[in-house]
Amino acid sequence: MSVLFCQSTLAHAPHLGDVPVTMRASSPGDWRAAMTPHGKSRRDLLAKALALAAGTAGYAHAGDANATKLSFRATTFVHRWSKNDQHEFTPASDTDLKSWRDMITLNLHDKVRQGGQLAEVANQVLSNYQRQGKILQTRSTPRTPTRPAEHLIIAVLGTPQRLEASFARCLLQDGMGLVAVVSHRVDGSAAGPEMKRWLDSEGRATEQALMAWAVLPAPADLKRLSRA
Repeated sequence: MSVLFCQSTLAHAPHLGDVPVTMRASSPGDWRAAMTPHGKSRRDLLAKALALAAGTAGYAHAGDANATKLSFRATTFVHRWSKNDQHEFTPASDTDLKSWRDMITLNLHDKVRQGGQLAEVANQVLSNYQRQGKILQTRSTPRTPTRPAEHLIIAVLGTPQRLEASFARCLLQDGMGLVAVVSHRVDGSAAGPEMKRWLDSEGRATEQALMAWAVLPAPADLKRLSRA
């Protein structure tokens, strides 16, 4: 596996040759060529991709930990499903997990406690996204004396009839590894052109809001969510 992220990542860290420094939308034809049916559900993909050996965002409780809600770009996302340390949220009006269009997935890595381990998570996400789709952007926030480095991977995944834009931010939250993924999905024969339009209009704002998300749920609150 090519190593892109490291513990002491600098702002000018090298990128893999096929990864643009800033997000650029490839043509729908390029995306379609990169997508091949893989016979796996989205959860299978995320579980594999996230496994390790401008708007404002925040979070609030709605009565108790089992009803946690997230606010992202002025939209309320409601907890829908959890298993182990993977937690899925969709907009309040988007209740069917089989036909969702927007989703936030929070993946907790409770054995990840320092920057080197977080870099391993980021590289694992990157490697699997490369196998399952097309990378649009990678970048890192440099480590400072008071804050560990963070890592961002943006990719388009799926098949020609179902494309999913995934924005994955890898960080340490309360001293524990967390991968926060914001996803937008497009279905149908025109998925490529529609996804390109969405990325052109919403991609930059989504990226900025995700990286500016300063008040994420605490790991202890995520662990209290009800499980499937």
